[in-house]
Amino acid sequence: MAGQPIRKPTRLEPWQDAGQTPYVRIEKVTKTFGDFVAVDEVSLSIYRNEFFALLGGSGSGKTTLLRMLAGFEQPTEGKIFIDGVDMAGIPPYERPVNMMFQSYALFPHMTVEQNVAFGLRQDGVAKAEIRDRVAEMLGMVQLSAFGKRRPHQLSGGQRQRVALARSLVKRPKLLLLDEPLGALDKKLRERTQFELVNIQEKLGVTFIVVTHDQEEAMTMSSRIAVMNHGVIAQVGTPTEIYEYPHNRFVAEFIGSINMFDGRVVETDGDQVIVASEEAGCELLIAHATPAPAGSPVSVAIRPEKIALSKEPVAEGASGGDGRNRTTGIVREIAYLGDVSIYLVQLPTGKTVRVTAPNVTRRTEMPITWEDEVTLTWRPFAGVVLTQ
Repeated sequence: MAGQPIRKPTRLEPWQDAGQTPYVRIEKVTKTFGDFVAVDEVSLSIYRNEFFALLGGSGSGKTTLLRMLAGFEQPTEGKIFIDGVDMAGIPPYERPVNMMFQSYALFPHMTVEQNVAFGLRQDGVAKAEIRDRVAEMLGMVQLSAFGKRRPHQLSGGQRQRVALARSLVKRPKLLLLDEPLGALDKKLRERTQFELVNIQEKLGVTFIVVTHDQEEAMTMSSRIAVMNHGVIAQVGTPTEIYEYPHNRFVAEFIGSINMFDGRVVETDGDQVIVASEEAGCELLIAHATPAPAGSPVSVAIRPEKIALSKEPVAEGASGGDGRNRTTGIVREIAYLGDVSIYLVQLPTGKTVRVTAPNVTRRTEMPITWEDEVTLTWRPFAGVVLTQ
């Protein structure tokens, strides 16, 4: 019919498409060491060509789960499938998997070329093919000129790329990375994050990375599983994990957060009003999960979503009726160059963290210590957490 716009079909991600088959399937896997439960009934589906992160603190179970995927540990209960094949009883060297260790585990007496070629030689690959595949992989990690050097002649970042090349040269279907960037300095780590993503996209290999570094997981991953005490607290894209945490643990683990405790006053559709004594105002939250009136909840608000002003603020900027609007005194300021962090103490004693971008060069800060300021935020800024 004339005048009707042609809509492009919405592209589903593999995990959104019921017709897609997971490449890695973990079904109710538990791992115990004596009385200690390291992994507790974990189920996960990871799809082909994903860059998937297992994120958590020390003792969360992420490395144990990775070692079970590699075959270095066996599940106490549950099953692991890779490409539809049950991995029960299959040793590490027969799995379509390679693992890159945090220590890199390079052979010090071998050159870069020999290190990368080692696995191919073990498999009896022809010399000409080894030479070609090693050259291709060193080119991909930008180390073609370093083939004759030994590991002690390389920087930390270069050794990391040698370990990556050695892991990928055998063309595994699945690459497991255990804290791969932990030994690098901050700038090199940031640069290498993007290099890893580019290499993964070029090769189309499924990557599963274990890390405790939330920034690393957010930068590189298509999806993240946040782990806590052996269980998965939430699985989602970096945006989902950051903007829509499912519980208090995830909200507090990922980035900085302000948490206000209170009780639900009213629910109207997908809008919730929460009375919070420590915030000193009512909180209006849009697109929230409905909760019964009187329910105890926490409202999580990221520091960058709060506006700070010494000047009067229009009532409608934060939802009206005095909601999402409170005052306080600036107690601490941290200047980080691109942003400034303000710690504002409310009359209730609650300290609120606010981050503001430094978009102009200033010789004097417009807001300084002991200033009385107004804090406002929009209804979409908050997330209601019931656990």
